[in-house]
Amino acid sequence: MAERQHRVGGAIVAGVVVLSGCGGSGDGGDGRGGDPVVVLHAAAERLVEAGSSKARTSMEMATGGTRVTIRGEGVYDYRRQLGQLKVLLPQDPAGESEHRPITELLAPGALFMKNRGAGVPADKWVRVDTATLSDGNLVTGGATDPFAAAELLRGARTATYVGKTDVAGIAVRHYRGTADLAVAARDATDGNKASLGAAAKGFATAHVPFDVYLDDDGRIRKIRHRFSFVNGQQKGTVAVASTTLLFDFGVAVDVRLPDHEDIYAGKIAEG
Repeated sequence: MAERQHRVGGAIVAGVVVLSGCGGSGDGGDGRGGDPVVVLHAAAERLVEAGSSKARTSMEMATGGTRVTIRGEGVYDYRRQLGQLKVLLPQDPAGESEHRPITELLAPGALFMKNRGAGVPADKWVRVDTATLSDGNLVTGGATDPFAAAELLRGARTATYVGKTDVAGIAVRHYRGTADLAVAARDATDGNKASLGAAAKGFATAHVPFDVYLDDDGRIRKIRHRFSFVNGQQKGTVAVASTTLLFDFGVAVDVRLPDHEDIYAGKIAEG
């Protein structure tokens, strides 16, 4: 079962790829005298305090000289660690067909997908155990779970304060650094420990460069991670840049996970 789930979950990103062919405290304070690493370690908690937000995601993949982008938009409840995204896959290389948006539900240890295609009935969901995925679903779903993206910062080993700027008209402080996936997994909440642990073992490198922008309340407004994983089918390394924008904090979020009878249990076609 775990092997089948791995193939299913990896189909979004792997399919696109096939079609397209220890530091200490960082450098200086953040303008307020705060240690950048300490500030970033607390970023996930600031989101929990905010409760919820809307989110926009963008995932850019480069392989074999080809670059594709997967976009998503939705909402996230940080206290319950539940989110919902509409993920739009890029057109086929020939540009002849446009994919229907995939609805994704994000939950601790699980990814649910609807409109998955490949023989799945339109009214059914596909469930993937994210701990079985070699990237812990940081890449597989075509969008990085917003709270997992924040919890990656718990693994920040080095970080520098770049300066003040703005994101969508909001004043923010820009930080740049590198996170260690193994450390992030160790310090993550129970809902992300196993998934981040899988990613620490499955990526080409457990060190993840990032840029993050925090508002005056320490909440993430924008975060960009650069992942690297080995594409077994083409035997090459795929570079992935995942960007998440968070806004409208405190928005009402009503995410309901599928009932057992609504989850597809049949064989999933490849491709």
